[in-house]
Amino acid sequence: MGTYAVTGSASGMGAASAALLTEAGHTVIGVDLRDADVIADLGTAEGRASAVEEILGACGGTLDGVAAVAGVGASMKDAATVVSVNHFGPVALLEGLRPALARSEAGHAVVISSNSASTVPLVDDALVELCLKGDEESARRHAREAQAAMPAEVTAFAPSISAYASSKLALAHWVRRTAVTPEWGREGVLLNAIAPGAVVTPLMLSSTGEDLDPDSFHTPMPLGTFGKPEDIAFWVHQFLRPEARFTTGSILYVDGGTDAAMRPDAQPSAMTL
Repeated sequence: MGTYAVTGSASGMGAASAALLTEAGHTVIGVDLRDADVIADLGTAEGRASAVEEILGACGGTLDGVAAVAGVGASMKDAATVVSVNHFGPVALLEGLRPALARSEAGHAVVISSNSASTVPLVDDALVELCLKGDEESARRHAREAQAAMPAEVTAFAPSISAYASSKLALAHWVRRTAVTPEWGREGVLLNAIAPGAVVTPLMLSSTGEDLDPDSFHTPMPLGTFGKPEDIAFWVHQFLRPEARFTTGSILYVDGGTDAAMRPDAQPSAMTL
């Protein structure tokens, strides 16, 4: 049995992932703002450093896996906070824990991106680039400025929708770029991402409200149903299993077919010379 850290463990997909790992007999170190083994705000540099230190202390310096599930939604009023929590939080945490994952000789990490990265037409390319450069201060400032310039009808519905989609796209790109570097790949640390769609969690309901109808939802729902946290937790568990030893740099859509319905020919795309 192994030792795993799960962020966002107090609710939603994080709680479901922690529960599934625990049921499988593993030791789980939960990280969240409340009701967790490690209490930390991953939206701040201090919180991330504290979380890394406490996790390393709890696991004795060796980790078998990390599920970076914690995130905030497009309903959050401050776009800068969305960027810090959704992108810089998991990146800093995983970079800090990478040596512990390498010590296990079969460390696996999975992060939660979103199908919003490819299905929301409000991605801010400049914000994505700032995130990938690691410039959190500039990214936060840009996110707030871009949010202030958004049409009122957009911000009334989802105040931080652009920052949300952009931060999740940046996180997916970070996974693809990072997973294949020697520091990760040749050290045997696997890094993948899951891109959920409409999963009924407190985060989703904060944006949509309780009155949900898949047939009138703002994106296609080919299966005619919404996802549950357990649907994502299943794949978190699969990516963290030792048998997933030849999978890295992957982005798995778990969205009931929404991305496929909206962009049927987007993946795979042929290499151009």
